[in-house]
Amino acid sequence: MDIVLYVLLGIAAGVVIGRFMLRKLLKGQEVSAQNKVKKILKDAENNAEILKKNKLLEAKEKFLQLKAEYDQEVNTRNNTINQRENSIKQKEQSLNQKLENANKKELESETLKKTLEKQIETSKLKQEEVEVVRLQHQSKLEAIAGLSAEEAKNQLVDSLREEARSKAMIQIKDIVDEAKLTASKEAKKVVIQTIQRTATESAIENTVSIFNIENDEIKGRVIGREGRNIRALEAATGVEIIVDDTPEAIILSGFDPVRREIARLALHRLVTDGRIHPARIEEVVAKTKKQIEDEIVEIGERTVIDLGIHGLHPELIRMIGRMRYRSSYGQNLLQHSREVANFCATMASELGLNVKLAKRAGLLHDIGKVPDDNPELPHAILGMQLAEKYKEHPEVCNAIGAHHDEVEMTSMISPIVQACDAISGARPGARREVVESYIKRLKDLEALALSYPGVEKTFAIQAGRELRVVVESERITDAQSEILAADISNRIQTEMTYPGQIKVTVIRETRSVSYAK
Repeated sequence: MDIVLYVLLGIAAGVVIGRFMLRKLLKGQEVSAQNKVKKILKDAENNAEILKKNKLLEAKEKFLQLKAEYDQEVNTRNNTINQRENSIKQKEQSLNQKLENANKKELESETLKKTLEKQIETSKLKQEEVEVVRLQHQSKLEAIAGLSAEEAKNQLVDSLREEARSKAMIQIKDIVDEAKLTASKEAKKVVIQTIQRTATESAIENTVSIFNIENDEIKGRVIGREGRNIRALEAATGVEIIVDDTPEAIILSGFDPVRREIARLALHRLVTDGRIHPARIEEVVAKTKKQIEDEIVEIGERTVIDLGIHGLHPELIRMIGRMRYRSSYGQNLLQHSREVANFCATMASELGLNVKLAKRAGLLHDIGKVPDDNPELPHAILGMQLAEKYKEHPEVCNAIGAHHDEVEMTSMISPIVQACDAISGARPGARREVVESYIKRLKDLEALALSYPGVEKTFAIQAGRELRVVVESERITDAQSEILAADISNRIQTEMTYPGQIKVTVIRETRSVSYAK
């Protein structure tokens, strides 16, 4: 029991001692913390004081800087205002001076005006006195002559008029006679100089082309099995292919030079390639036609460049190229047009007219002979319509339409083109009437057959002794082909004039095409 009591007393004493020690410890820490806080506050106050002084210094410096800038700006403005005030003062002095001068001039003008008015009044008085004296003298003269002034004036005017009319008539007659003589001489001189200054060639249009081959073995390949290759080539080009005993040569016969050239080039390609069959023939002929069209455009462009003509419409240039493959009475149409253009330029230069317009009209005067559709119009009228369509100069259009007197001439270029056309066509060896009429007959023959519905292509071959008509198999049957051949033959007999007889062949072909894939 005593032990328990001692233990309890010991515990109680430990608790009291522990609490005492704890309080003492806490009190010491509190004092230390207060000291630290006081120190921190004191340091903060010192720092704040320093920062305050620094900010005050910066504010003073900024104020001084702004004040200096403001003073400088004020000084600048003051200087500007002073300069403007001085300028205004100078202008004011100048205006005052001008105003004083104007006032002086106004006073002088007023004085001069008064002086002039006095002089005018004086001159009017003198003029009235002179008029009175003149009337007195006139009355005296009329009394002496027995005529009034008006009658004498009329007699004098009539006399002078008659004399002037007589002299004028005599002079006009002399001038007209001299002009006729001079004009005749000058016209002959201009025409002779024009002809002499232009070199010309005789052009003869042929209807046959010769295709040379290396050996006669190629002839068999051109003909093909049972003649199918040569028939395909004739059907595609419209040219008669003549393979006879002529060594190393195949004859291409046709009135259209374009067709003959296409056939010649196509045959050359086929022989060079070696693959000759109907499908290949059609492919090569199509490519050759495209090549010829490109060459036609190139020929037209080269022609206008050589002649120095600019600004032509592309379609007119293409038609000029087509002239290379056309003829006029056996004379190559492009060569003829170039000659006429050069003639016109020379003649216009001699007469002092517009050389460029004259050359342009000379080149285009026969453009109506080469349209694609060939309407039933005179070529001069058709050429004029084409020129108007493509915005050519009115003088050029009139010259084209009037060179065969279809329309009235309205400019000096028109008779020049007409004369030059006659010069180019009338020279020896230039034209042959037979060839032109022959080609026209063949074209009319083809056009007659082409007018029927269902006809795809027509070809006049063998110098017009045979007409081949290719029809569309979908629209024309075999029975209708026979009827069509008879109808065309009857129309040819009734509407056309031709030597001998004409064979009409209607070709109807059906193809079946399939592809193996």
